[in-house]
Amino acid sequence: MEKIQITLEPVDNNRLLNLCGPLNTNLKEIELRFDVEINQRGNLFNLIGVKKNISLASNFIKDLYLKTEKDNISITELRNFLQEPNVLKSKMPLNGRNNSKLTCFQFKNYKINIEKPNQLNFYNSILKNDVVFSVGSAGSGKTFLAIGAALHCYELGLIKKIILVRPAVEAGENLGFLPGDLSQKIDPYLRPMYDALNSIMGSNLLNKFIEQNVIEVAPLAYMRGRTLNNSFIILDEAQNSTKEQMKMFLTRLGRESKAVITGDITQIDLPNAFSGLVHVLPLLKEIPGISICKFTEEDVMRHPLVKEIINAYEKKSS
Repeated sequence: MEKIQITLEPVDNNRLLNLCGPLNTNLKEIELRFDVEINQRGNLFNLIGVKKNISLASNFIKDLYLKTEKDNISITELRNFLQEPNVLKSKMPLNGRNNSKLTCFQFKNYKINIEKPNQLNFYNSILKNDVVFSVGSAGSGKTFLAIGAALHCYELGLIKKIILVRPAVEAGENLGFLPGDLSQKIDPYLRPMYDALNSIMGSNLLNKFIEQNVIEVAPLAYMRGRTLNNSFIILDEAQNSTKEQMKMFLTRLGRESKAVITGDITQIDLPNAFSGLVHVLPLLKEIPGISICKFTEEDVMRHPLVKEIINAYEKKSS
């Protein structure tokens, strides 16, 4: 690992605060983009990382500091700057390593691994766009990566709330009357999302976040009429939403919010309706700021037999 130190002149505390962001959130974004460690003290910045990465990051910081002389830098503008094609002139992946090797991001001490190119594209699309569709094979990490990215964005201070949504649709069998209060009735439908949250943050912290209303898990029908500001919203199993529900969900998006919609169009459980996910993809695919990421059986991360099972079903249907 290499180290360099840069000094920003002239010394101006207001410009330095603008550059670094509240609680150094801007520096954390720059660290993430260039895969470097940045330690700042006043107008001195120490960068640690791969030589080429710290060179790119230091140049970016210097250019950004020049811009602060006349303009305030919002987090949205910073993210746009970071995603410009010429930022990574060497066309290196975010972690400075070969795409075929493991990379990761994290929430607190838990590392979320990215092992496939489509997964890396999905994560990068979430950082760059405010609406991202993730469509593809079961077990490819769509939901887990989306929840991990939501927690990561919360830790960076980019959003204030995480909302996880699922349609309450039974998978081909009628479960009948479910006893208990409302929470107990909908819990079976939302359990997969709780499982992902538990894996990343543990039950104690999860319960704390739920009590503080930082994390909300709700059925899709409960989204009507809401405006979701400063939020990261995930619609899981979106193939089981109707056309009307999909439109309703997408129009809930408020200021400084992101929406990620995941689904597998080969596993539609709607009995008498057209899938809202299938309907919406061709409608929105050309809109700037909306990204559609596709996963295949090659991205499956579950038991090796799952990939073979998916292949067998696809051969049968073709």
